[in-house]
Amino acid sequence: MIADSLLDLIGNTPLVRLGRVGRDLACDLVAKVELFNPGGSVKDRPALAMIDEAERQGLLAPGGTIVEPTSGNTGVGLAIVAAQRGYQCIFVMSDKMSDEKVALLRAYGAQVVVCPTAVPPEHPDSYYSVADRLTRETPNAFRPNQYYNQANPVEHERSTGPELWRQTAGRVTHFVAGVGTGGTITGVARYLKRQNPAVQVIAADPEGSVFSGGTGRPYLVEGVGEDFWPPTYDPSVVDRTIRVSDAESFAAARRVTREEGLLIGGSCGTAVHAALVVGAELGPDDLVVVLLPDSGRGYLSKIFNDEWMTSFGFLIQGGTTAGDVLAAKRAGVEAVADLVVITPDEPARRGFAMMRDLGVSQLVVSVTTELPLAAKEVSGTLSELELMDKAFRDASVLDRPVRELMEPAMPMIGVGETVSDLVERLEAGTSVLVLDGGHPIGVVTRQDVLAFLAARAPG
Repeated sequence: MIADSLLDLIGNTPLVRLGRVGRDLACDLVAKVELFNPGGSVKDRPALAMIDEAERQGLLAPGGTIVEPTSGNTGVGLAIVAAQRGYQCIFVMSDKMSDEKVALLRAYGAQVVVCPTAVPPEHPDSYYSVADRLTRETPNAFRPNQYYNQANPVEHERSTGPELWRQTAGRVTHFVAGVGTGGTITGVARYLKRQNPAVQVIAADPEGSVFSGGTGRPYLVEGVGEDFWPPTYDPSVVDRTIRVSDAESFAAARRVTREEGLLIGGSCGTAVHAALVVGAELGPDDLVVVLLPDSGRGYLSKIFNDEWMTSFGFLIQGGTTAGDVLAAKRAGVEAVADLVVITPDEPARRGFAMMRDLGVSQLVVSVTTELPLAAKEVSGTLSELELMDKAFRDASVLDRPVRELMEPAMPMIGVGETVSDLVERLEAGTSVLVLDGGHPIGVVTRQDVLAFLAARAPG
């Protein structure tokens, strides 16, 4: 059969048994492998549906421009539709997305605007706000708005759910998927529960996302989780939500890739980890289907790069590590606070008082003081020495905001990197920020390293 266009190949993705990863489970564990869509992800489905609906309603005219905030996959789906139908594309992404995703969208001829992660949704530089502005400013622009567009869940109710039911011959007992826009899990759940109300629907959610009780931060896994509740997500059809850490997500993605030969991304790892948690509770009559939204090709520079994983504190190298130095500092009789944070808007005088009261010589400057932080939320350093020097010349600087007086952020090092790596980082500054699972957990200074080495020296 010859397809008339690439769009005809969207959907009808296969199921595959995860026999090695699920070998210790009594139940069957199978994956709905959405990387077989033309754009490589589940997002091809709603992308085509939203453009079809916009054309039907006259919202998108010939030669128009599609504007959308995206983690990458929806953008690819929209770019494929745009290429087939002659539209232009502008995509807005957060700076936590991989370079591969940005390059991929540009390969399709799209314009990509990258926005900072460390700002609230209502901030003018957030990727939601920037997308709103570009939609207003661009002639003949249409924003699919995947977080609000009901064509998103309706498409999964029309296609993904029936496919899954047919492929399992109605045997599916549990369906597991991540939640971003919520369109996939909502649409599939609605269809499955109409066929069998006993089917259990489980949401896999990053630790920190609002769906599992967080505030929307901080996590590194891409394309899943949110900082608000999208209207495309219907929590009433979800029976259970499982919170999954970045470390668990990345470990599951690497495990599936190495044991099954199935290259999957971090959000797939989130879903697989949750499916394994659920599967451990089930018996031989149960069939768990986990939806894998994309492939791992967009994450080769991150979760499949050992150097990146180590630098963010997800992997531990052999020998003595930066984590050992931090642990020794914490065990000291005069141990001070691990991490003291101040926001850029606070007066420097407040920062000085914090250093004096807590016995530290530097503060981490971040958009939030809510711990844990994400590495990208760190914007600078307020140090005692520099503040003293400036205040000596002009005492009034203490009443200025921290953002006007702060220095660049400290160098960062993963908790599992070696002491040799730590010493190398300290050549560029007097202190470094130690990361564990992508989160800053403490500051190590040159004095801390010297104390650690002296304590280990013989005699």
